Amino acid sequence: MDIAIRENERIDDLQYKGLRLIQKTDGFCFGIDAVLLAYFAQVPKNGAVIDLGTGTGIIAVLVAAKKEPARVVGLEIQDDMAEMASRSVALNGLQDKISIVRGDIRDAVQLFGPSSFDAVVTNPPYMEKGAGLLNPEDTKAISRHEILCSLEDVISVSARLLKPGGKFSMVHRPHRLADIMYNMRKYSIEPKLMRLVHPSPGRKPNLVLISGTKGGKVELRVQEPLYVYDSSGRYTNEINEIYSRDPVL
Repeated sequence: MDIAIRENERIDDLQYKGLRLIQKTDGFCFGIDAVLLAYFAQVPKNGAVIDLGTGTGIIAVLVAAKKEPARVVGLEIQDDMAEMASRSVALNGLQDKISIVRGDIRDAVQLFGPSSFDAVVTNPPYMEKGAGLLNPEDTKAISRHEILCSLEDVISVSARLLKPGGKFSMVHRPHRLADIMYNMRKYSIEPKLMRLVHPSPGRKPNLVLISGTKGGKVELRVQEPLYVYDSSGRYTNEINEIYSRDPVL
């Protein structure tokens, strides 16, 4: 199948099972946070999962390949991003497993119905609305700032989309952790597993991976810190494993 590649786009090799992803050369591109979430996400095998704010489709593609769900839906509000993500799905021959839907996260329950997914994964905008001057039409701004949806929107919608016992997994910034846990409990998603991500030993964490269970019992397990780089500035063996690279000897 011939997949159109636009003038301002490129194809990146994900270095995992031959997967590739179309990205804009001058737009928002996926980062390590998306890769770590796909690795960390609590997704039952043969279940139905939705990626809220799928963007380039990177999480949907990696979750489909790594977790083996029955189906994945990627929901994206930006027309151009949704169209590009659909082409990446076709590029990888995953049309029978992944559906990219153009729509607003806040309308997700109306689009798909309540209690319709076994798992929700999301890499939402990190920055609160009002943090700096922004162009509301800018792709990067929409991806990074709470312009079109808030953290509470994401969590409340996730709770309604999940079946009882369903799993919610998210990557975010540690400085929003109090808000994250407050809203998870507010909407009956009990925090169950958390891991802080540090750039290297001795540096403070800059990402948090967190998952919870819809209607789950109270018990939060905190995993050991994940370090991206070792003291010599090389990727740690665990990061190489996540990226399916050879470990450093």
